Amino acid sequence: MGPSRVLSLYSSLSITFFFFAFLQGFLLVNGNNNINNLTQPSLTSINRDLYHSSGDLVEEIKALVHRHPDKLTMETIKSRNKGYPAEISVVTYCRGRKDNDDRSKFRILLSFGQHGREIITTELAFRILSILSEERFLPNVDSASLNSTLDKLVIKVVPMENLNGRKLVEAGDLWRGVDLNRNWSVDWGKKEKDYDPYEENPGTAPFSEPESQIMRKLAISFDPHIWVNVHSGMEALFMPYDHKNTTPDGLSSHQMKLLLEEVNHLHCQKRCMIGSGGGSVGYLAHGTATDYMYDIVRVPMAFTFEIYGDGEASSKDCFKMFNPTDLTTFNRVINDWSAAFFTIFKLGPQQLGVVHSKVPVSNLDKGVSIDEYLDGYLMQRSSRHGKKMEVLELGMQEIRTYFRLFLLSSVLLLFMFCSRIAKSKSSRPVLSAIPL
Repeated sequence: MGPSRVLSLYSSLSITFFFFAFLQGFLLVNGNNNINNLTQPSLTSINRDLYHSSGDLVEEIKALVHRHPDKLTMETIKSRNKGYPAEISVVTYCRGRKDNDDRSKFRILLSFGQHGREIITTELAFRILSILSEERFLPNVDSASLNSTLDKLVIKVVPMENLNGRKLVEAGDLWRGVDLNRNWSVDWGKKEKDYDPYEENPGTAPFSEPESQIMRKLAISFDPHIWVNVHSGMEALFMPYDHKNTTPDGLSSHQMKLLLEEVNHLHCQKRCMIGSGGGSVGYLAHGTATDYMYDIVRVPMAFTFEIYGDGEASSKDCFKMFNPTDLTTFNRVINDWSAAFFTIFKLGPQQLGVVHSKVPVSNLDKGVSIDEYLDGYLMQRSSRHGKKMEVLELGMQEIRTYFRLFLLSSVLLLFMFCSRIAKSKSSRPVLSAIPL
């Protein structure tokens, strides 16, 4: 074979090789793009035409409170743990408010936005406050009848429990960190077989997070008759328990179920799931706020509401899974659930009987730990007498320290006493029987 023919063959092979290399690269790139399009759908961003930013929402609520001082007051509670600060705003509704009137009325505590990505819940909180202030109104509801109901109530609303988490979500960071709804002490830290640390991180200890510390103090000092923790992700009306597949025994469980069934009938068109969180949702949740409220604070009616969920959204499209993305659905959710809460305001006291049916007992009688008792007691004294929280917190830490030292000393003394008895018994001579 001549040199020219070899060169021609080599050129043909080179052209063929480069053609197939180019074709492979083209298919690889386009193939990867197609795969990415299938496995990573476009993520839905927050619709600013529907939703307030966290900062704007807080300012709107402050302005609302300022316009209605006869009905609304607002306080901001701050806490810090190992350099991590948090603050929670609490709005209190009480018509013709008096400083010492809380104990004579039926008390309701509502928390929204415990998970930063569930933005629709904070919009619902704002709507409820707007109706309470009478800047907005419920359709087909008699104002005189509604005011008669509200006259008997004190309602504390936490519009955005997890402000720090919400700000991260707004910045595009969906890393969840500690789940505040796994950071409470009832059955804390237990992990199921399908435990996902990304979704259910309980923290380093019960109440390791300042937000949980604030909410615990608020609950113990306020001592509500009804607690509702509002979430999104599905449509459901849950009662205790979350950490086991059962509901409580007794009359209160029956009263809770009756109330939920009525709300489901009137406002959910019976599409909401009802029952215990642990028995209905398909997995057990340990260390939740609602289980703590029921078991430790002894709230007669403790609920977790799930107000919206898009079951067809991709699991990677976090915002769409938990929040409506169109105006029609947004309005339906807000209107239906705001009406549902006012049904609870009306029927809740009726289900529990007279206002004073919750017999006041000391926190220690409820099985509350010494830390929880001191937290609630000192916070109550702070609000009543205007003491500085820093001074009270220091005093509380001192009392805790002395109490723990007392317990440790008692255990050591008991151990030494038992050891001494055991030693004296072992050193006593054994006398053999002497025949007579």
